[in-house]
Amino acid sequence: MKSKAWIVAAALGALALGLAAAAWLAAPDPGSPPDPAAVPAAGALDLPERPAAGKWAQARGPAAADPTARPGAEALATLPYLQGYRPARPGVETVTVHRPDAVSPGLNLYTSGHASEAVLMDPEGRILHRWGYPLRRLRPELYADPETRDEIRKLEYFRRARLLPTGELLAIFEGLGLVKLGPGSELVWAYRGGAHHDLDLADDGTIYLLDREGRAIPRLRPEGVLEDFVTVLTPEGEVQRKLSVLEAFERSPYAALLERMPPRPDILHTNTLEILDGRLAERHPAFRRGNLLLSVLELDTVAVLDPGSGEIVWALSDLWRKQHQPTVVGDGRLLVFDNVGAGPDRSRVLELDPFTREVLWRYGGDPETDFLSRTLGSCQRLPNGNTLITESENGRALEVTRGGEVAWEFTSPHRAGEAGELVAVLFEMERLPPDFPFRGDSPGGDR
Repeated sequence: MKSKAWIVAAALGALALGLAAAAWLAAPDPGSPPDPAAVPAAGALDLPERPAAGKWAQARGPAAADPTARPGAEALATLPYLQGYRPARPGVETVTVHRPDAVSPGLNLYTSGHASEAVLMDPEGRILHRWGYPLRRLRPELYADPETRDEIRKLEYFRRARLLPTGELLAIFEGLGLVKLGPGSELVWAYRGGAHHDLDLADDGTIYLLDREGRAIPRLRPEGVLEDFVTVLTPEGEVQRKLSVLEAFERSPYAALLERMPPRPDILHTNTLEILDGRLAERHPAFRRGNLLLSVLELDTVAVLDPGSGEIVWALSDLWRKQHQPTVVGDGRLLVFDNVGAGPDRSRVLELDPFTREVLWRYGGDPETDFLSRTLGSCQRLPNGNTLITESENGRALEVTRGGEVAWEFTSPHRAGEAGELVAVLFEMERLPPDFPFRGDSPGGDR
């Protein structure tokens, strides 16, 4: 049985990308050349050298914490994802429809740093339904210690949510657990573990969840690391099996990628999981139906895990930096949110052939596009060919056409910070199909 102190430390350590960590992403290796100023041409990806330990740059927006401060490995505790990063912009509409004729229809589900809540809204921004569940009800023991209470309160949000056709909701408390809620936010079941970042559902309702445990691994770090797992749960929330992402790399032809692990407890920071549908299997057997597409941030790597063998069977690196949300789209292309691959102050979304590495479409990554989220971020290809992008740190989601035109835009109305001076982080906006069975229960979205 793990002690409460270890659970708290592991939970906070699992959230190591706060403002200071965002600045770390932008820091060059003192011995490497500076980031190139030129924007890569279409189809080319000339990335700066891999960032390493060194000076941390200040994040855009409010002043960051001491950028030279490093986490103590013995505590496995640093900053969590902040509930807000950037100053709120007054007088901005929540939803702006720039091109009504170009918007892909559907409902919108989002989670934000303002509360442990998921919100369903229509295209005009009208709230249809809300789900919420207090963290203190899931893990009351974490609030008993006054020394950790304030830090735990910073985790009172849903990192990701998945809406089921019945109106039930799966929601992740980052590093602390997964809950299944009914349409009225009543608790159906809870998994109290190191759930983090992402999950996906198989056709039979089986849940594949990113999970994490803090433990000592003498061959790596006797003082302890945060080890990522894929935990497989039944539809009722019972654990079926756990697959170590670390061991999956170690026993694979891609073990050399582990040399990139940072000197921090959070050695992999796996942030995305997608069950593959098999559309790329004819081009590469690794992409067969049922394998798992993963994003491993600390390795700058997108990989495929075979849950049958427990091995990494395919991996692609160095086309991005600190990436999020890789997903297979169209007839077999890869869509990726590239946080800092174009430079420390530019994010971009790339669509590429995963085997030839040819970039087929991109948004952002140039000085003319005001688009940056050093941490977090997501992207979703819509049925009409548009791309829904979540620019998390700015609390913004935008629907972009193939021509790069913004057709629809959402700016979070939620606030964070001591005086509400920051816009709340928008963890993810997901577009649901217009015929999604659950439509909410009231114009005001009362739970």
